[in-house]
Amino acid sequence: MSSIYSPEHRALQEEFNTTKLAELLDNGWIHEKISPEEAAFIASRDMFFLSTVDPDGSPTVSYKGGPVGMVKVLDESTLVFPGYDGNGMFYSVGNIVGQGKVGMLFIDFETPHRVRVQGNAKLVREHALMAEYAEAQYLIFVEVTKIWVNCPRYIHKYKRVETSKYVPKVCDITPIPTWKRLDMVQDAITPEERALAEQQGLVDLAEYEEKVKRGEG
Repeated sequence: MSSIYSPEHRALQEEFNTTKLAELLDNGWIHEKISPEEAAFIASRDMFFLSTVDPDGSPTVSYKGGPVGMVKVLDESTLVFPGYDGNGMFYSVGNIVGQGKVGMLFIDFETPHRVRVQGNAKLVREHALMAEYAEAQYLIFVEVTKIWVNCPRYIHKYKRVETSKYVPKVCDITPIPTWKRLDMVQDAITPEERALAEQQGLVDLAEYEEKVKRGEG
């Protein structure tokens, strides 16, 4: 397995006298195959952070939430997760289609623990697994190239309260997000979404901003 370190990493390790520790982690801790323990942890998560890079190499990180087990471990080298309705930018997914490189961070905030993943990702529009994700628009398959457990040292402990009402469920109607009820976006959404927005009641920008402050987006 190739090293994750560049000359810049090596220089900093020498400066801060962590070369031996860094070598230990690079050669003995970071690996290419998903272990059973890592697979079980990933399957127990209902959110993760996804990093991608644009054509200029600029990174972005997004939060991805869904039902428990939203990321499936298909084998020791492959993960898959769904793409749900978003804000229409397709920023992360466009980066995946263009560059294919991803980083994934899985965290448990109640019993501090985290797993990091690096890999190559691709967009798949049609697959049998689509049936296992309510309202999925596409799937992202990730070929894992590196995976490792990270120290939980600085993870703050938080208590999980409830699942977002916007997470799609089988045989249930998912409510329209508040931003799609904004009067200023009605011409930019689909007729079906406009009908739902009018049914639930339109809001102006000031109302929306107040709802966001209260976590009601």
